[in-house]
Amino acid sequence: MDIITFHYDTVLSDVHLLQPNARHLMARLNGVGQPVFVSKYKLISTAREEDSHGDTQEDSGREDEKGSTPVAEEEEDITVQPILDEDGDLEVTRRPRPSTQTERVSRTQVCPTILSQSTATPEDDEEQDDEDHQYLKDVIRIEHTMATTLEDVGKQVWRGAFLLADYILSQSATFRGATVLELGAGTGLTSVVMATLAKTVYCTDVGEDLLGMCQQNVMSNRHLTEPAGGEVKVRQLDWLQHDLCTDADVEFSWTEEEVADLHDNTRFILAADVCYDDELSDAFFRTIYRLCSNFQQPCTAYLAIEKRLNFTVRHMDISCEAYDHFQHCMSQLQTMEDGRSTFLVEQVPSTFPQFMHYERIEQLELWRVTATPLHLKRASTVPALLPS
Repeated sequence: MDIITFHYDTVLSDVHLLQPNARHLMARLNGVGQPVFVSKYKLISTAREEDSHGDTQEDSGREDEKGSTPVAEEEEDITVQPILDEDGDLEVTRRPRPSTQTERVSRTQVCPTILSQSTATPEDDEEQDDEDHQYLKDVIRIEHTMATTLEDVGKQVWRGAFLLADYILSQSATFRGATVLELGAGTGLTSVVMATLAKTVYCTDVGEDLLGMCQQNVMSNRHLTEPAGGEVKVRQLDWLQHDLCTDADVEFSWTEEEVADLHDNTRFILAADVCYDDELSDAFFRTIYRLCSNFQQPCTAYLAIEKRLNFTVRHMDISCEAYDHFQHCMSQLQTMEDGRSTFLVEQVPSTFPQFMHYERIEQLELWRVTATPLHLKRASTVPALLPS
């Protein structure tokens, strides 16, 4: 497959569009006939080392300015004399051009994005994966689609997942050993990153085809999660349904033990780039409220969103209606008073290190929602009300 045909309702993630040097190989067709591609995302090891030592790239940059790199200073002292011809003009050495047509054809052609059908067998893929996992311990392998309709955007990789992954890796002590729920997980990239720290990650979305792709990505990245002791459970969670599906005959359903574990032990909720439709955003925040109100302990939700600016005929100006509705829902959540839970909403400054290769633009934002069941607040104030 060499060309993707774009229709009027086709959406393509900037993560795939802005990877000119990536080689996207079509691995298979999914259950609905969409091409599935494989991309590999490498964690930036330098950011990990700097974070573990408490240093930043900005600090290292200041050290360079102070002269801690003598090699750079020596290079500055070297004076290169230009080569002049006998008339005093600058002489430029040009690369020799090929003399024959054969030499011209033999040059490697450079394409921004190469889309091709993989001819490797499954056994070959497994051998290649084993080799990659042996030498590239910080590589995340993700199956995804490329250009989809709005209904299938969860099958692509989005920048919000990278931003959330950066924050998770920068706060390793916070998430270590925790039980975590991701809503609208899509390809599962954020859940895989979280499983390198957390004990249990419930990776949830809807649609058997999407969940099957997500399950494949979880299996492909066991080289990252298993050494850390983390477990990713891919499960169905529909925001439009009040209860979790526990029917054993349904694929990706919940067990009663998992439902109890979710309610008793979940400390964190994750969601990346899930608020792009007003009705879905309403259902998402209702789900947040319903889950947090049933949890037995305080829970913190981290929501990554990209503010996408568009020119609309209705406003005759640049606007971001999806983001505006997201903010409206956040405001409603914080001011809600129903006697069950309280919610504190705050934006997280995007000053944490970058661990993934992507373009962290200023329109990317991370928000923290802290939910506290009121029965826990009342319990904590009882001792102060009792007579001494």
